[in-house]
Amino acid sequence: MLSIVKSMSLHGLEGYLIDVQVDVSAGMPSWNVVGLPDASVKESAERVRTAIKNSGYEFQSRKIVVNLAPADTKKEGSFFDLPIAIGILLNFEDIKKQNLEDTVFIGELSLDGKLNHIKGVLPMCIEARNLKMKRIILPEENAKEASIVEGIEVIGVKHLKQVINYLNQKEEIPPKTANLEEFFHKNKQYPFDFSEVKGQEDIKRAIEVAAARFA
Repeated sequence: MLSIVKSMSLHGLEGYLIDVQVDVSAGMPSWNVVGLPDASVKESAERVRTAIKNSGYEFQSRKIVVNLAPADTKKEGSFFDLPIAIGILLNFEDIKKQNLEDTVFIGELSLDGKLNHIKGVLPMCIEARNLKMKRIILPEENAKEASIVEGIEVIGVKHLKQVINYLNQKEEIPPKTANLEEFFHKNKQYPFDFSEVKGQEDIKRAIEVAAARFA
């Protein structure tokens, strides 16, 4: 059985959409991740397997193949743990089959099922919004940062089991919201400026040009 879960990755400072395709079938128990994964992605096997068990769900002995599409771009980081786990649990029918075409999952799993803080959330959320994704599910510690991006529903979660209960409609999680006026007002009170920076003229000029674009 095949399930496809949306996720995001980073190329430099820009996010791009990833299809996490998970196929679970009968046969010799095995786990293969394809689609140009780096070492941290390949290590997701043990994190995901143990997190599912420690969240109170049976991890069935099956042949599991995970493809991260598009397969011609290198995938780095541990934030594919959550979408891989969701794909497996959809196949195991621990999560009810449903339309997740407009939902993005990102997050690193601890062995106890807890979701850890990840880096690069802001550009991933911006690109997800630009691609008309309606909802993003990520670690609670990243929810405040992600909520700055308007036009996408941000769901912060602490644990894999909480995600499962949310998707199965056993638990309600209100979307995280941000007061942008208050957020940017606080940042305006920063006590330093470029007078504190010696040299680096080209970098300062680049920042000034970038800031002027959004002024």
